[in-house]
Amino acid sequence: MNELVLEPGHLTLAQLRKVYFDGIQLSISDSTWAAIDLAQGVVQDKVDGGEIVYGVNTGFGRLASKHIEPDLLTELQHNLILSHATGVGRYLDDATVRLILLLKINALARGVSGIRKEVLALLLEMLNHNILPAIPEKGSVGASGDLAPLAHMSLPIIGHGKVHLEGEYLTSNEAFSKLGLAALQLTAKEGLALLNGTQVSTALALKGLFEAEQNINAAFVAGSLTVEAALGSRTPFDQRIQAVRGQQGQIAAAQIYRSLLEDSEIANSHSECDKVQDPYSLRCQPQVMGACLDQLRNAARIIELEANAVSDNPLIFVDQGDILSGGNFHAQPIAFAADNMALAVAEIGSMSERRMALLLDSHMSQLPPFLVEDAGVNSGFMIAQVSAAALVSENKSHAHPASVDSIPTSANQEDHVSMATFAARRLSDMNLNTRYVVAVELLAACQGIDLRRPLKSNDQLENYWSNVRAVAAYWDHDRYFQPDLEAIAELIQKNTFGEWANAYIES
Repeated sequence: MNELVLEPGHLTLAQLRKVYFDGIQLSISDSTWAAIDLAQGVVQDKVDGGEIVYGVNTGFGRLASKHIEPDLLTELQHNLILSHATGVGRYLDDATVRLILLLKINALARGVSGIRKEVLALLLEMLNHNILPAIPEKGSVGASGDLAPLAHMSLPIIGHGKVHLEGEYLTSNEAFSKLGLAALQLTAKEGLALLNGTQVSTALALKGLFEAEQNINAAFVAGSLTVEAALGSRTPFDQRIQAVRGQQGQIAAAQIYRSLLEDSEIANSHSECDKVQDPYSLRCQPQVMGACLDQLRNAARIIELEANAVSDNPLIFVDQGDILSGGNFHAQPIAFAADNMALAVAEIGSMSERRMALLLDSHMSQLPPFLVEDAGVNSGFMIAQVSAAALVSENKSHAHPASVDSIPTSANQEDHVSMATFAARRLSDMNLNTRYVVAVELLAACQGIDLRRPLKSNDQLENYWSNVRAVAAYWDHDRYFQPDLEAIAELIQKNTFGEWANAYIES
């Protein structure tokens, strides 16, 4: 379990990745608690002075002009959470909910949201004890923030809703009772501070990024194994070709391929062949995968910024004593970043499927048809390619940008929305599809390597071949195929194929 003292507004991608995969024990410094007290004091002064301030003592959305009397402010905040908890669908997974809690804590700890320390302390206890709110995955348009899912995140704070604890769903009160915690009565501004924000969209985008990293890392290895199995040329990866174009992702991708495609017996066996050029799926890997790297890198920069953002409304600026209403809750940056990642995820799978199909075509690869002896009696990888083609085609539909859509809400007060939550959420389905496509290529490439025996690849690729063969045997005759796909997909999820792309994406 990772331990981290939060420095509000300074979470890194590396820290967020560790939290997603491994969990966290989080603590907050004394100076952070002091800043929260100061902002809450400004809110209380406004209430005590009778000043009308949006989100503090008014209604919300189209009802913002309605003044709420001081004795109704607690009821106002509780009603806000209860009425906004309208999410539907399956519950988000634990790792994503962990990120949501962390991002909300990080935003509130910046000291401009006007909450009391007790609210942040309870969120911290929930994160550290793995009390994870049951948050339905659907129901947010990504402005005014992720209202519905964040309402579900907030329900346990006021003694409502369900949580996931130690493998079972309990009422929040049952879970709190087990751990000696108690729900709170919220005061002015606190319900709105909890509900407003882009934390759900951002957490889903982080999940999409981390899964895309797994897929592109595995695809670099799969592509290199396919170059070996197809007796492909190393020349397209020469650094001089990349340098004269200047695209940084392409340069980085080619360097990864050169690292993976060190000299080998297989490479030496065809060094004097008369083949002039390989098909694009082999030859243009630096160009295509490099472009994917750049999309992921650009998205990562935007997502990291948003992970550290304060995105609720209104905001309290202690030095001037001002409470300002704006629109940081609008998640357009995340919507664009997620849409661009979708393009990359789709293309990683598309290139992988084409490389794999090349291996199955005996005219192109000079390997047995469908990578199996006695083709005819055996179908080999024939239908695995069909499944991969179906997944690639499905991803083409998913890749349509969500951010170009908008639908007015709240009686036209919130008349333009980002659709960031769906933009980010659909990345999970796309990454799942691409994971299976790359799994098929890894199986096919390793089968091709076996069919080149007794020649060997280099030590690095032979090691990855061994990882595959440890869970999926050589295909000497037809057998039940799907367990092999699941086994390789699991290896991809376990980061078995390295972190080749991560340093460039974080840079």
